[in-house]
Order: sequence, then structure tokens, then C-alpha cells
Amino acid sequence: MAQILLVDDLASMRRVLAAILGEDGHTVVEAGGVAEAERLLATSPFDLVITDQKMPDGEGLSLVASAREADPALPVVIVTAFATVELAVRALKEGAFDFITKPFVAETVRAVVRRASERTALVRENESLRGDVRHLGGDRELVGDSLPMRRVRELISRVGPTNATVLITGETGVGKELVARALHDSSPRALRSFVAVNCAAFTETLLESELFGHERGAFTGADRARQGLFEAAHRGTLFLDEVGEMAPAMQARLLRVLVDGDVVRVGTNIPRKVDVRLLVATHRDLGQRVRDGLFREDLYYRIAVVPLAVPPLRERLEDLPLLVDRLLGRVARELKVPAPRVSPAALNALSTYAFPGNVRELRNLVERACILAPTPVLQADDFPIALGASVRGDLASDAGFPAWLAALPATIDLRRTLEEVEKRLVARAMETSGGVQAVAARSLGISRSDIAYKLRKYGLEPRQDE
Repeated sequence: MAQILLVDDLASMRRVLAAILGEDGHTVVEAGGVAEAERLLATSPFDLVITDQKMPDGEGLSLVASAREADPALPVVIVTAFATVELAVRALKEGAFDFITKPFVAETVRAVVRRASERTALVRENESLRGDVRHLGGDRELVGDSLPMRRVRELISRVGPTNATVLITGETGVGKELVARALHDSSPRALRSFVAVNCAAFTETLLESELFGHERGAFTGADRARQGLFEAAHRGTLFLDEVGEMAPAMQARLLRVLVDGDVVRVGTNIPRKVDVRLLVATHRDLGQRVRDGLFREDLYYRIAVVPLAVPPLRERLEDLPLLVDRLLGRVARELKVPAPRVSPAALNALSTYAFPGNVRELRNLVERACILAPTPVLQADDFPIALGASVRGDLASDAGFPAWLAALPATIDLRRTLEEVEKRLVARAMETSGGVQAVAARSLGISRSDIAYKLRKYGLEPRQDE
């Protein structure tokens, strides 16, 4: 049922209309004139405005602009005893939804309200769907059946249907926005808007205007009032990515919204009620930033109601074959080319890489391979960046070393293990370089004389450099 703002200076007329609308289950908020209606529009959400045309403090048509400013999808129905062609033309130009002519019958009111409510629902749903178009074709699917991903899915299924604020943590490229969208899709707000913003992409001033909106004349260049993202996400979900980059003043304003449920546009002191489910994400350690005095402790506890950590790709490499397969299909559709296959040797090579850029980096590697590979079956050397970086990344990076170490048995022959690792790395470098020792040496970060020695040491047949 709809939340309706009913505007008329005659209390008797408001009672008649409120009774008709109440019988159908609608919630009615009454206003005695244009000024009072504008105040209500600025502070409360509505699905429909029904207003008398002629009132002591102005015309009902003037509320069309106020309604549009509050919510672009909000329809206004004019009630008038002076319906003329001129008024009809003017109303259509200014954006009124329909007329109800006095005297009216109850069924006429019900029919107009029904059509207006259906139109509002369709417009809002279309806005939500337009925002989701780029995610069609499986982009929103969380791929993987590893234990870490099963835990993520289980937490989404438990938290998604609630209104709880979720703090999504994880390294860059792990898919934090995908997790946020999955939470939204599993919630009662799924048919409403999902609005995402990267806090690191804006200066403090621009982020304030982006989130909370501004009034006309609030600053140089503000030639019209603008709805903020909190208002755009009303009854839906707002996803704040990289919230750890938010300046202290913005942190205070965000905390105010979470406490009161009100947003205040730049250039005004009038609060506006919003009903928004907030999801936030960061790649930073917010607890440490709190200890360092860079993030408000009270805000931290407000947004970290439910923490959800997204695992890096190196901790779920058993998902790699499925991820590569899905990404190949998706990239091939986008490039309008046949989807190639991946050889076991290429998958084995990729599985030795630490993936500091996580799934985002994997997608880039797959896309590059789809474009440049000379055959329909991708080989190990079709992923040169991954292979070149894996030699140093898995063993030397802070991110990759623990995962490599964890894969080793508890008891090993250290000398033999190190020699075997070195032998395999040298052999792979020679294979990917086409047997050219100078290229293989560069990929390993050693000299030409070093690789010649190691080839002799391990009995690997070198090919004469060309």
C-alpha cells in the first residue's frame, strides 16, 4: 500500500479523501497548504501526492517541482473544480500525473491512485534494473566451492535477509562489491536500488555532495538542487567502498545518518528521512586505523555490526579451474570470439602464482590471453605476466609466502626440497623462454653465467641462444 501526501486547505475535503484512501489500506499524511506540504516532502518519503489546485498560500501545481526534487519517481495528482484546457496543458508540461475533477466519486479516486501507485512502482523497479544491467550474464555470481567461499555464502544467507550493517573486508580485487550485491539480492530490498560509491574516488567536498546532495546555490556551480546517493538509495541498499579513506568530518556526518536516519543536503539545515540498508567495504585494517586515530571508534562499531572477510584468491586456489572457465566464457562473449580452452599445463602454472591482484588480476590475464593467444587452447606461455611474477611472487612476497609454506609437509629434507624447487623453476623458465638462456635468466632475476651453471648442475639440456 502507498504512503500518500494529501494537500488541501479544507479540512472537510481532506477527511473525505482520507476516508476513501484509508479504506484501501493506504497511509495518509495530511497538509493544510503548499508550505506545509513542501516541508513534509523535504523530510519524509511518499509514493504519491494528491493536492488541491487553488489554496490560500499557492497553487497545487507548484508542488510538482518539489515532489520531483524529493523523488524523481513521485507522481502528483491535481484535484480541482476549475478544470480547463489551459490548466491541463500547463499541468502536463510541468509533469503532473493526472486530474481529479470536483465533485468526484470514490471509484474515480481509487482508479487514479491505483494507476499512479503502479506507475511509481514500475519506475522505481526500472531504475533498479537499469543499474543492474551491466551485471547480467553471471557477473554477480560468487564463483567457487572451496571451504572459504562456502563460509562466505553461508554468512550471506544468514545476514542478507536482515537490515544489519555489514563491514566487508578483503584485499583489492577479491570481489567485495560482488559480496555486497549478493547481500542486497538476498534481502527484502532486492527489487529496490543498489547504489555503490567508491569513497576514495572523491575529495571530501565532492563526497559530501555526492552522498548527501545539495541545494541550489549551495556552492559555485550548484545551479540546481541535487539528490544525494542516500536519497537515491531510499528503501534500497547503499554500498560505500573504501570507507577507510573517508575524512574525519565525513565520518562524523556518516555517523549522524546511522544514528538518526536523517540526511541533510549541503546548503540547508532541513533533515530528510531515509530508509537505507548500509553496506561498507575496505581493504584496510580499520581496527588499526582506529588505534592510530585515523578512524572514529564509534563509527567503527556502528558499521562493523557483522564483519565479513572475503578470502584472497591464493587461499582458495582450488576454485581456480572453475574461475578460469567462467571468466573465459564471459570474456569471450564480451569480445565476441569463440571461448578458448585452457591446457592442464597452463592451469598448473597459474596455480603456482600468488595473485596479488586477486580475481581482478586473473580476469585481466584471461582477457589478455583470449586476445593474443595464437591457438584455441591456451598454453602456459599465454600467461607471461603470471608466470614471470610467480617465480618471485609466491616465494618472496609477504602475501604469497605463507600460502606456499602451508602447502609443504610438516617434515621435509630441506636441502633436497630447495634443490628441487630451484630445478623446477629453472626448467620452467627455460621452457617459457623457448630455451633462450638470456631470457630465462632475466625472468629469474639472475645472471647469464648463473643460469648456465644451474643448467649444468641439474642436467637440464640448454638450447643454443639465437
